[in-house]
Amino acid sequence: MFNVFSSQFWSYLFTSDLAIDLGTASVLVHTRQAGRIVIFEPSIVALNTRTHEVEAVGDEAKQLLGRTPQGVHTIRPMKDGMIYEVDAAEKMLAAFIQKARPRRTWARTRIVVSIPPMAHQVARRAMKQVCYDAKASEVFLVDQTMVAAMGAGIAINEKRGCMIVDIGGGTTDVAVISFNGKVFSDSIGIAGDEMDDAINRYIFEKYNLLISATAAEQVKWGLGSAYPSTTDRTMTIAGRDQFEGLPRTITLTEAEIMEALTEPIAAIVGLVRKALHETPPQLAADLVDRGICLTGGGSKIQGLDIRLSKETHLPCYRAENPETAVVRGTAMLLEDIPFLRRIQIRE
Repeated sequence: MFNVFSSQFWSYLFTSDLAIDLGTASVLVHTRQAGRIVIFEPSIVALNTRTHEVEAVGDEAKQLLGRTPQGVHTIRPMKDGMIYEVDAAEKMLAAFIQKARPRRTWARTRIVVSIPPMAHQVARRAMKQVCYDAKASEVFLVDQTMVAAMGAGIAINEKRGCMIVDIGGGTTDVAVISFNGKVFSDSIGIAGDEMDDAINRYIFEKYNLLISATAAEQVKWGLGSAYPSTTDRTMTIAGRDQFEGLPRTITLTEAEIMEALTEPIAAIVGLVRKALHETPPQLAADLVDRGICLTGGGSKIQGLDIRLSKETHLPCYRAENPETAVVRGTAMLLEDIPFLRRIQIRE
């Protein structure tokens, strides 16, 4: 129980603390007051082209993709983990904040938001400004790989090294962490969205079939694999024939989609190998014991942990609920504000 005369009590009462993972594919919001994730929805906003008002965000906006009536435009305002459309991002974030704390509109809003480790100064300033424009009273930026490790249950304050591979929608970020700091960090703009695009291109080139982004994503999760399996899964999808312009269905196999994902998976493997080559020998020995931890929604591709283990000769494991590791780690910082202030990314 809180002491009603304590500063913690009044802070709890008059401050709305939000941890946010504003990702390319999804927005996740965790509130300290609720003690859980209250929003996990697609990073999509539907805007009225005449009034510029928000028609829908998240799940509701995704349902409008390819079906928007005249005068409504759906936008994905995030790209490569950073803001791509500033005005749309601000409107989307403001709507999500309102959904996260509908009964506390009078409370101060303190936001901790994770950003990719390679984000440049202009991108960091844009992220902060969007949060302030969305009515935040205080904003902290934190390194995405650091909080991903925390959310995966890794003690980042230990001197022993650990490797985190965070595969989101827009970027794959790799870091070797030791004693509350990064020894190595690098990113590539290849992750879940690029996998969807690779599947789309493969189907178009092989079958002359145009499919939606939603269908490509469904194929990725239904058939996607980074390592050969003993199953032979199949999936039937519908699209539009490129030449005849008529609807048509095809049946895809797991082997076909593994072939489609060859390049993005190889790029992720290459980034991990680069990180290992540049890790100091003392910490490399730690990785033999601790292995490689995978986080992010993109890490859920079947067989990716096996593929990385085979390629690196190190144990590799997927964090529990990897898609929420970043926001859970970010939320942990709200319980230790002095530590948060110490590790925040400053402009």
